[in-house]
Amino acid sequence: MAAAVRRGKYIASTQRPDGTWRKQRRVKEGYVPQEEVPVYENKYVKFFKSKPELPPGLSLEAIAPVNPSRSEGGEPGLSKTAKRNMKRKEKRRQQQEKGEAEALSRTLEKVSLGETAQLPSAPQGSRAAPTAASDQPDPAAITEKAKKIKNLKKKLRQVEELQQRIQAGEVSQPSKEQLEKLARRRVLEEELEDLELGL
Repeated sequence: MAAAVRRGKYIASTQRPDGTWRKQRRVKEGYVPQEEVPVYENKYVKFFKSKPELPPGLSLEAIAPVNPSRSEGGEPGLSKTAKRNMKRKEKRRQQQEKGEAEALSRTLEKVSLGETAQLPSAPQGSRAAPTAASDQPDPAAITEKAKKIKNLKKKLRQVEELQQRIQAGEVSQPSKEQLEKLARRRVLEEELEDLELGL
């Protein structure tokens, strides 16, 4: 007996916002994804959408000269209060972003000052380098470094926990992945030192 060959089209695998991948899916012929299905509109909705939004008896030519004169704000159709509220929201958003950037830079300065105090054997030149670099911090680069440092510390903590579990006898036969994790410990420590000195 010959095996039946399945036919159909496939939806390609896609990446989710968190970085994981969705599997490729096979679908029937004629399948339309949910996002592409048009929204149903009955005949009354279609009729009212096709009608101009003018009072009965008023023609487009009668209102054409009125439209070119815009209000001083530049955005047509917004009242003075709405424009004022938009300005307030924009100002608040800018102040919030500025405050977050300042708080982040203060936190990183505290962290870098705490680390230099812990390294008494470091030469004077290496202590001066981080402060010179933090005079003009790039917030995106700083947050990226902070994330990497946090991630490396987490990995080192996991390696230490695994090593303790092996020594305590909780894990009698470590798997291949666990042994690889233990072998990477020194590389992780070196990478963490490099990043901390680069701050």
